[in-house]
Amino acid sequence: MNADRPAPPPADFRDLPALVADLAVRQPDADAVIVDGQRLGYAALDALIDRVAAALQQGGLQPQQCIAICGASSIAYLALFIGALRAGLAAAPLAPSSTPAQLAAMVADADAKLVFIDGAVAAMGVDWPAGSTVLRIDAARAAASSGANFEAWLAPVGARPRPVAIDPAWPFNLIYSSGTTGTPKGIVQPHAMRWAHIQRASLSGYGPDAVTLIATPLYSNTTLVSVIPTMALGGCVVLMRKFEAGAYLQLAQAHRATHTMLVPVQYQRLMARPDFGAYDLCSFRHKFSTSAPFHAELKADVLARWPGALTEYYGMTEGGGTVILQAHLHPNKLHTVGQPAEGHDIRLIDEDGIELPQQPGVASATSGEIVGRSPGMMSGYHGRPDLTAAAEWFDAEGRRYIRTGDVGRFDEDGFLILQDRRKDMVISGGFNIYPSDLEAVLRQHPAVADAAVVGVPSVQWGETPVAFVVRRAGQAEGAEALRAWANAQLGKTQRLSALRLVAELPRSAIGKVLKRELRDAWTTDQAHSKGMP
Repeated sequence: MNADRPAPPPADFRDLPALVADLAVRQPDADAVIVDGQRLGYAALDALIDRVAAALQQGGLQPQQCIAICGASSIAYLALFIGALRAGLAAAPLAPSSTPAQLAAMVADADAKLVFIDGAVAAMGVDWPAGSTVLRIDAARAAASSGANFEAWLAPVGARPRPVAIDPAWPFNLIYSSGTTGTPKGIVQPHAMRWAHIQRASLSGYGPDAVTLIATPLYSNTTLVSVIPTMALGGCVVLMRKFEAGAYLQLAQAHRATHTMLVPVQYQRLMARPDFGAYDLCSFRHKFSTSAPFHAELKADVLARWPGALTEYYGMTEGGGTVILQAHLHPNKLHTVGQPAEGHDIRLIDEDGIELPQQPGVASATSGEIVGRSPGMMSGYHGRPDLTAAAEWFDAEGRRYIRTGDVGRFDEDGFLILQDRRKDMVISGGFNIYPSDLEAVLRQHPAVADAAVVGVPSVQWGETPVAFVVRRAGQAEGAEALRAWANAQLGKTQRLSALRLVAELPRSAIGKVLKRELRDAWTTDQAHSKGMP
């Protein structure tokens, strides 16, 4: 887990709690966070963070231990997160959409001594692990079954914690991520990794006059990569508890938002609104996207109708290499995810872990799995050295890279063309089929709003591709007609064996299509059609 760590951070390293404390002195009354119209300035937020850190220390928690937070976005949530850091602890933000069993397992895995929840999570009746104290974040009086009240737990007004010198290698947070498959695992991100994000952010116009509108949940790394730099550099974070396109546009206009981080499906819903052009969005300087495929035609629409720059990040919560597409500067490269960020080393390897040769100015001869190395890399998966080792690749000089599990290739200009997840690739009759290629063809049909292709078992071919399609409103094109149209555009080895119409595609909270659910639904339906239980 600690083998071949990246180079130590520069001497000018600053931790986030220290940066917030500085801002509380320099701009005490400037808004730090706004949620549902409630505002908190930097001085008030810093004082609340102090009360959290002092309470944690009074409770006996020691540096590098962990607390868990599970609930909707709120000021208390943010103060808890940064307060834990000020006490030298790590925070484990957990998804409220998890099952009770998953939440209990994640808290146990993190060995979280304190678990902070809101009323919605309290109502789930989670059987929390023994040894974990549960407190309610919200102001409502907590029932005995759901733990003590947060307000009563806080240290008194004016309390100050004991100073803690934070080591850049200490864990900042544990992000529990299973992607779209598997059991959640804790990704340990150190303070040094977050510092690298803060340093990069200054190039994107973040600063004291930035207003960042956030419509993704605080447990997501997608959210944190915008929230942390905004606050570190003195901007204001406007948090939405739940995304709704109309409400987002109203907030953006009212607060004169300058920055935002959205996942592609949110861009899709915003751009599809007939009244999108009625909102004044001219204050935007920079829009960002990550976490899921961002289709070229949607990027082009955002560039055409939404003021400000548009940047797509390709990378993993685990860190490693980040690839950046500044879409506003490279409108002819919208089919790519961009070029490696400065100081980030991106390479391709084959199925045997052998590095594929790359020549500057020449497109990749073959596709390979993408691996990356950078100053921002996870320490490892918490308590799982086996999974950590499986996620690592070492070059001939012994330098550590993180494996993405994604397949791609570079074009002649060094832009990365993302093809698919390795586990999503369909091997049919010995041929490799990339579902993203088939999905791109399906989206060209005027009746298709969205599409996902998965591989399902086939007696004849081993695997065969099946499409799930969402039709545009008012369209009545049948499933078989759509399949025939698509197959006429596809190569012989790529053809769809079936196409199913669905009302919507299952997605995670940050917009990733849950292809495992589609495969499982297909397999279950096929078993039932054959009379199997």
